[in-house]
Order: sequence, then structure tokens, then C-alpha cells
Amino acid sequence: MTALLLFGDQLGPRFRAEHPDREVLLVESTAALRRRPYHRQKLHLVLSGIRHLAAELGERATVLRTASYGEAIRRFGRPLVAYQPGSRAAEDLLRRLGVEVLPTPAFALSRDEFADWAAGREKFLMEDFYRAQRTRFHVLLDGGDPVGGRWNHDRDNREPPPKRGGLGVPRPWWPTEDDIDARVRADLDALDAPTVGADGPRRFAITRAEALAALEVFVRDRLPHFGPHEDAVLTGDWAMAHSLLSVPLNFGLLHPLEVVRAAEDAYRDGAAALASVEGFVRQVLGWREYVWHLYWHLGPDYLRRNHFRATAPLPDWWARLRPGNVRAACLRTALEGVRDRGWVHHIQRLMVLGNHALQRGYDPKALNDWFVTSFVDGFPWVMPVNVIGMSQHADGGTIATKPYLSGGAYLNRMTDHCRGCWFDPAKRTGERACPFTAGYWAWLARHEAELRGNHRMVRPLQGLRRIADLDEIRAGEPRRRVF
Repeated sequence: MTALLLFGDQLGPRFRAEHPDREVLLVESTAALRRRPYHRQKLHLVLSGIRHLAAELGERATVLRTASYGEAIRRFGRPLVAYQPGSRAAEDLLRRLGVEVLPTPAFALSRDEFADWAAGREKFLMEDFYRAQRTRFHVLLDGGDPVGGRWNHDRDNREPPPKRGGLGVPRPWWPTEDDIDARVRADLDALDAPTVGADGPRRFAITRAEALAALEVFVRDRLPHFGPHEDAVLTGDWAMAHSLLSVPLNFGLLHPLEVVRAAEDAYRDGAAALASVEGFVRQVLGWREYVWHLYWHLGPDYLRRNHFRATAPLPDWWARLRPGNVRAACLRTALEGVRDRGWVHHIQRLMVLGNHALQRGYDPKALNDWFVTSFVDGFPWVMPVNVIGMSQHADGGTIATKPYLSGGAYLNRMTDHCRGCWFDPAKRTGERACPFTAGYWAWLARHEAELRGNHRMVRPLQGLRRIADLDEIRAGEPRRRVF
């Protein structure tokens, strides 16, 4: 009988549901583990997930530890079938080696259905896709209309962080490491791999049972608090009310529709407010599905988009996750979070890390690769739309209607970092000028001609023309240091 090859991000039961009796081949490839400077905790999750699944399947599973996937497939020596993996490179390898590739069961929408939606479109606005998803899967609808009369409750979810203390929400669900994790840690210690980031306790679900527990705790205890402060950042509370479900989702342990239905049930039962539930549904059924499908739809050339001709290399302190000397509190805290956990939430990714990279002109493809390797939930399909499109606007507007950048005023409003920062978010010149504030105006000045045709940039450019000390700002940027 043809066996089923499963990759390390295909760990959930949906990948085996149609093949209940097939032998399952799992591969630990040393070449894959060493290929890039992956975060140490990311590699731990990959190996832990594979080994926990092998233990669950027992004699049904064959685990091959080889130099490469190609070697494992050739050594196995029998016909294989596989689900579409999370990168073009992996799919190309499967087809070259004669492995039958099936459509993935990991997403709600199929590629054919997405192709029908995308046909004839030059721009792919997420809001349009999100409404189509809600309608297709009948999520948060009364008849054919959105519950509450609005599709999007984002304006209710923009509260700044509390002035004092944290959010006071119940703690997230945390896994308990076991003997498999201990063996993984020992094997990684012995592996000559160019990892970045700190080793640490496993913080994310990597088995089906763990994923269900994490989902239950989030929906019951944390979803009711999620919405209002989902865009805020607190130095002392990195998880806030976020779900921490991106890892079990991206490793195939949860299906987006079961997650969305659980959240919708909480709203219908009166346990969570509509704004919180809708904001979470938008992340899972909207943005995550959108990112997956556009990875395949936009093709490999999308990674080479560079609308603003940004070519600066990532500095070593960034690439190697060594932010100890960074004076800018928001940037230092975000990089420390990546170093210590391989995870920070979406505003730190977009409005701190992405914002800084855009202002400094970091090469978009290099930045994309860094996000793929340094984040525990990062895979080749996850990051291009997030980084090339949303964060760096390197696609010139295929995804987003405007560049996402800001000065220190936004960060001062939505984080608590500025209160103790050496830099002053109100200053754009001088020694203590905030690098985000100065960088914002300097970037607008450099790219004014390219931005004039964008109606959403009219007000920022009008503000730029009123800046009396623009020459002084230009003289200091982009050389201004963040140390």
C-alpha cells in the first residue's frame, strides 16, 4: 500500500483522516535543520512535534533520520503520497521524486475556490476576501448580513494599554515538557546547527491534545478580553490576551474552522463581546487564509518585489538577535521577545520591527527570510504577504493601500515603552530625538515623489511640507543610531 509522507507542519488528525490505515513516513532531515539560522525554539518545536506524533502513531509510523528529505524518500523505496507542503521548494522536490501531491486539508478555502475569487483582480484587498470568507462559511452572520450590522469592528479594538499594571486577564495555557522534549533538547545541543535565539521552556502546543487544551483555555478565559487591547503593547505582559494559537494552527494541529466556530459559539452564548470575537475571526479566517493563498497565487517573483529600492543589509545585532545595546525601548523589547520566545504579537511585528526596517531601508527579501527563520510560527508561505506586502509595501500596493509606518507618537500612544525610553517620541532632531519620529519624516521626504499619487498619503505629505527643520532631519537620517 502507498504510504503517507507527513511534513513537520502536518501533525494534526485531518492529515490522516482519509488514510486511516496507511503507514506514515516522518522525516528528520539534518540538512533542513541546518539550512538556515533558525531560532533554537523553532527547531525544538519541529522535532518535538514529529516525535510526539510518532509516539502517538506507534507501529504505524516510520521515522527516518537522514541528511535530506530526498535521501529519506529514496531510502524508503516504496510509493508515497503527500499533502501540499508549505513551500514551493518542498512541493517541487516531491514532484521531482515522483510523490503524488494532494490538496492540503489545513485551510478552509481550497486553491481552486481562491482562484475563482481572485480571477480578474489586480489588487487583493483583505477586507474583500474576508467578507467573502464570512459569507462562504456563514460565520457571524444573521441570514446574509453580518451580526451587529458591521463586517469590521476594528475601531472598537484600538484601546491604548492601561496606564498602570497589566490587563489582568487569566494566564494562557502552557505545555508541560516531557521526556520527548528532553531528548529533543539533548539532540539539538549535539547538532551543529547555526541557530539564533535562546533555548527555553516550550511555550506552545505541539500535540493535538495540547492544541485543544490551548484553544479551550483561550476561548473560555482570554477571548472575552482580546479585542479592546489587541493593538496595544505592554513591556511586562508579552502575551496579553492574544491566543498563542499561531503555532498549533501553522503546524496543522488545529483547523481554522474549528477555531473560528469555537470563537463564534462564545459570542452566541454571550461569553464574549462581538468586537473581540470578530477581531479574532478576522485574523484566522481572513488574514491567515489570505496569506496562504496569495503565497501560491502571486508566485515566486513576489519575493523580489522592491518598490522603494531598499538594499540595506540587516545589521548583525538584528540578524543575530543581540539587542542588548539598543536604547530604543520599543525596538529592544521586540527583539528581546524574538530572542527569548521566537514570538511577539502582530503590532510589534508590523509597527515596531517592520516600521523600523522600512524607515532604515532594509532589503525586503532579507527581512522576509529573517522573519521566516526567527519566528516559531514562521514558514515560507506565512511571511511574504506579511513582510513584502503589508510591512514593507515593497509590492507597491498589491496588498495594502498605503505603507504602514509611523513616528513615535503612535508608539507612545499604543505602548508603554516610551515612558522609560532614553529617546523622546516628541523630538525629531537632536541627540534624544526618537529614531522612529525622525525616521518617519526622513522616509517620507526620501519617497515623496513616489507617494504623491496615493490618496491615503495626502495628509502625511501635507504635514511633511510644514516641517521647518526638515533639512536637519534629513542630515541625521538614516544614519541616526538606535543605541
